[in-house]
Amino acid sequence: MQDTQNSPIDIVIAWVDGSDPVLTQKRNNFLNSDLKSAPPGAAKTRFHSLNEVCYCVLSILKFASFVRKIVIVTDQQDPKVHPLVEKYFPERTEDLRIVDHTEIFEGYEEYLPTFNSICISNMLWRIKGLSEQFVYFNDDIFLVREVQPTDWFRKGLPVLRGKWALPPYERLVWDQLKSFYWDKMFAIHKEPTPSFQVNQWNAARLLGYTFRYFRSGHTPLAMSKKRLKKFFESHEEVLIQNIKYRFRNYNQFNTVALANHLEIKDGNQNLDSIQAVYVQPNKRNKNYLEEKFHKVANQKQKLFLCVQSLELAPSTVQDLFFKKMNRLLEIEI
Repeated sequence: MQDTQNSPIDIVIAWVDGSDPVLTQKRNNFLNSDLKSAPPGAAKTRFHSLNEVCYCVLSILKFASFVRKIVIVTDQQDPKVHPLVEKYFPERTEDLRIVDHTEIFEGYEEYLPTFNSICISNMLWRIKGLSEQFVYFNDDIFLVREVQPTDWFRKGLPVLRGKWALPPYERLVWDQLKSFYWDKMFAIHKEPTPSFQVNQWNAARLLGYTFRYFRSGHTPLAMSKKRLKKFFESHEEVLIQNIKYRFRNYNQFNTVALANHLEIKDGNQNLDSIQAVYVQPNKRNKNYLEEKFHKVANQKQKLFLCVQSLELAPSTVQDLFFKKMNRLLEIEI
């Protein structure tokens, strides 16, 4: 059995700066000029960036010093993280790498550009030099205290964070009814809004699960490169069907859910809880952030923090959030 303690672990972070005019124009080239007809997966909030990726990287370097490499995957953009790593962790500057979509989509260039995080995550195992054990982060996820390799891998297998759940029947039925209504009343095909849970259920169903699925949350997600490589190279038609959508689509399957269910089918019993604090600061009371960071400080089992839709909150709330992150990480950005 692989020795988790001594096997390298890399971190992969998917990042995009949606305010970049070059990327905006590239995205608009694949949208109808009539904004009402833009697919649900093209909502602007999916592409916003408030420099969260810098805090993400610095939190990893502070609380997971055992990590070998940090890879940021992006589309011909520069997250400008290197100067901060040079300032606070100068010995780690060579361990940060920027990877363009063209590297992971080599041989599949016809599906670029893509503005779809599911497609990008489908291809992460193709990063050159990536360790067999890697952890997938979104740029809005941060470590809040020291973690160990065994928080992500045990006995050479990924730790699967989540819980068993029934299929999202209510959402599935409601989406079918809405589509039926638009089709019959207006003769319009209205694409359902992509759903994190439905995309996970699609993965479980693809692998033969019928009555339940293992539902993960927004947290760092441990994955096996070998597991993904074996599946996608053996089922290339499944890969192509999933990466053809330039914007996130209701019918796609979630990569991590696919990986988790492949692990479970093969006997992986490393199941654990989420151990994350979720922050959604828009339209909250004035004590909301204080309460969330109090939980981070006092609930020692919490290892991760995820902030969602921060760009929708007032600038005063954004400033307060980053002030608290600065204090947590002992930095100043």
